Amino acid sequence: MKLLFVSALVAAAFAGVAHAESAAGVETAYPPVAIGYKALAAGDNAQAITDMLEGSVSRNDPAFLLNLGQAYARSGRLAEARELFRKAAKKRENVDLVMADGRIMGSKLAARQALATVQVGLASR
Repeated sequence: MKLLFVSALVAAAFAGVAHAESAAGVETAYPPVAIGYKALAAGDNAQAITDMLEGSVSRNDPAFLLNLGQAYARSGRLAEARELFRKAAKKRENVDLVMADGRIMGSKLAARQALATVQVGLASR
């Protein structure tokens, strides 16, 4: 299983620091700036977005998708967040993520939960 660090609060209900492990048991770690962790933890969503978009992490990486989606959601860009969470949920690969609170969660479940939170936000507008 791939273990990715998703260092965002993926949804208001659960903190999303994700960390993934590959099928070979290889752990993947990113510099905190690469997936926006440092800025997200500090509540600086604009900086998190900049850091992630300027970084070298694959735009298809579940940690990248979830953290960028979280930064967008926190910035009021709910439609863009929804699309990123949908993309993460539809990925063929499901990786284990270590959330900010230490829980381990599959990337597909984390994406579905984040998507549900964003859907509620869109519905209440």
